[in-house]
Amino acid sequence: MHNESSDGRSYIGKRAIVIGAGVSGLAAARAVADHFEEVVVLERDELPSGATTRPGVPQGTQAHGLLGGAVKGLRELFPGFDQDLVEAGAVLVNPGFELLLEFPGFGPFPLRKWNWFIYSLTRPLVELTMRRRMEQQPNISLRGGSRVLEIVGTPDGVRVTGVRCQTAEGPEAIPADLVIDASKHGSLTWSFLKSTGHPLPDETTIGVDIRYATALCELRHGALGEFKANVTFPKAPESMNAGYLLPVENNCYQLLLIGRADDIPPTDGAAFLEYARKLDTPTIYNAIKGARQLGEVARYGFPESKWRHFGLLDRFPRGLLPTGDAICCLNPVYGQGITTAVLEANAMRRLLNVNARKADPLAMLGSHFLTEVEALLEDPWAMSAIPDFVYPETRGKRPKDLDDSLQFQNALIHLTTRDADLVELLAEVRHLLKPMSVLNEPDILRRVEAEMTAKQ
Repeated sequence: MHNESSDGRSYIGKRAIVIGAGVSGLAAARAVADHFEEVVVLERDELPSGATTRPGVPQGTQAHGLLGGAVKGLRELFPGFDQDLVEAGAVLVNPGFELLLEFPGFGPFPLRKWNWFIYSLTRPLVELTMRRRMEQQPNISLRGGSRVLEIVGTPDGVRVTGVRCQTAEGPEAIPADLVIDASKHGSLTWSFLKSTGHPLPDETTIGVDIRYATALCELRHGALGEFKANVTFPKAPESMNAGYLLPVENNCYQLLLIGRADDIPPTDGAAFLEYARKLDTPTIYNAIKGARQLGEVARYGFPESKWRHFGLLDRFPRGLLPTGDAICCLNPVYGQGITTAVLEANAMRRLLNVNARKADPLAMLGSHFLTEVEALLEDPWAMSAIPDFVYPETRGKRPKDLDDSLQFQNALIHLTTRDADLVELLAEVRHLLKPMSVLNEPDILRRVEAEMTAKQ
């Protein structure tokens, strides 16, 4: 069914509602805006006018960066968005020679300039830049201070018809043709499925008990030498500590230090900086010696990676789309959460562009979208969740081929220390610019196998 609005345009529905004004919600709102007369984004927090943190994003004070895949996906949603980021103060980093990646036990990687970039900035600035683009879209409205209480639908649960929310003026029922659940935990979608007798999806969980903390710092000039940013990974499984030192807006750096289980980074400023000594290389500690800490240390815990397999269900309510963390929460240490959310939004946009030509565009949208997302998540899950099984304490079902996968990964990293082309290819995979299948090319497999044999 298509509706012609007062502006003469043809839409597939009158209103779409997005629950949550985080990155996944804002990306989804833009993805559907061309196909609905009105898009309403409902956020329980009051939305700040500047780049400040808010309670609904407890990890918002932690270090963030936009991977190559996120930048590419955001440009598709918002043409020119990369320029918006630079004008807002984001720091442009060429990962080929301006980012020092350290894998203890492996040699340094060859450096060279690449033709793509990552953007380093705080999470609040990412959201603010996206909200400013939303404000330029006349049919999108952002409503802060609007807590969604439940998703509502027909008595048989076959179709979602809107939401019920709480505002400062009181409870409000808002009808919609499409409801997108971009909330943190997806509990609203879960509750709707359960209350209407729909089957609940299987869940895959990997318990990691990550504990990490971030502080803003002002570094002395040239503290990182020729590099703009540094990431130090642990020498697993002997070590569990990782660190990020990333430039952000206003000539500041974010220092992120990561532990696991009972090894928790302290919040006392001096002790927090001293904690950097636990890293397997001294690079970050040497860079922050004498740094001036700006503000308090913010700590956050991440208990488990979780993937709800909505795409494997036989049926799903019409007019309901979970997205982002409502489907899958990835270990934030690997930084792929924002990227997957943006890729999901673009998948949503492409499906709507195709479905718009059909007689009933919303009929199978949910099933098609969730099936596509199930496939989309396979690579980031393999890179951001499975490697945690290197630690014996990690909870969950270990893949049968785990040892082979870890040996392959180690051999591949050894190869990259001697091959600049392979460094960039592996980075493109990790940044979700290319699929993991490119690593199965016969020449790469032959070289990895030879490396593994040489190490035996």
